[in-house]
Amino acid sequence: MGTGSASTAVRTRGLQKYFGRVEALKGIDLEVPAGSVFGIIGPNGAGKTTLMRLLLDLLRPSSGEVTVLGVDPRSGGPALRRRIGFLPGELAVADRVSGRELLRFFSRISGPVDPGTVPALAERLDLDLGRPARALSKGNRQKLGLIQAFMHQPPLLILDEPTSGLDPLIQQEFLALVREASSNGQTVLLSSHVLSEIEEAADTVAILRSGTVISAAGTAAIRASAGRRVRIGIAAAEAPALVERLRRVPGFELLQVPADPGSGDAASISARFEGDMPDLITALAGYHLLDLVVQEPDLEEAVLRFYGPENTAGPADGGAGE
Repeated sequence: MGTGSASTAVRTRGLQKYFGRVEALKGIDLEVPAGSVFGIIGPNGAGKTTLMRLLLDLLRPSSGEVTVLGVDPRSGGPALRRRIGFLPGELAVADRVSGRELLRFFSRISGPVDPGTVPALAERLDLDLGRPARALSKGNRQKLGLIQAFMHQPPLLILDEPTSGLDPLIQQEFLALVREASSNGQTVLLSSHVLSEIEEAADTVAILRSGTVISAAGTAAIRASAGRRVRIGIAAAEAPALVERLRRVPGFELLQVPADPGSGDAASISARFEGDMPDLITALAGYHLLDLVVQEPDLEEAVLRFYGPENTAGPADGGAGE
């Protein structure tokens, strides 16, 4: 049994997992603060699902340490699992029972559920609990999975691709559920390919690639790492001098310079800027600008830069999921 800290919901140190000779996780170090919403992003094969299964003791680590709510999952048993709400990437349901009956079964495993909670969640997610599971679409099965994860208000929610198959309105309702859980002191650990969802929901993001955490920081910090996009319109005659001045501005990366700045009436300069805005404003002072567009950093661009040339689906999970 691990020691753990009351302020930390999940901690891993040097967590490794092999499937045969394939190393799915390569020494993962993570710390998920209690009460936070922690997002995990990564391409297919990055190791996201393998990591979640290790936290739930559905897989055993090859080496390293892991504690969940202060307990080693290998020794936590049913008592620990009742404190976790888990949504797998694919929820297996029995064909011959209704959604209501299935949730009754799950409640016997997860522990007491307050009366009225399940009907309220079903109404919010627009799910008919009386329909047999075999008649449910993928999206409605996903709603059923969300209800079973949230209904007993566990201290920790582990959600693997939670909005898969949901329409945009229900996705927004899911994000509201996440915000409410966080405000109640629950910890939410979620993986997603939907970067806008991670940006809206998560306090902190870990980016996985090929079984390695290549970054773990606040969403704002990761977004800022992409830099702002800058487009400057200026009279063609002034463009060469401005380009030379901009080259000396710290954090200014020219992306597009007019091929022949001396021709035509106007020129457009495109760049990525990762420096301080006062430096850029100082460099532009004294020039008659025709146009200036500064776009806020984009999380998707930042994540793709972290992925780099290795952004390919690989066998990192050894057939055990993403």
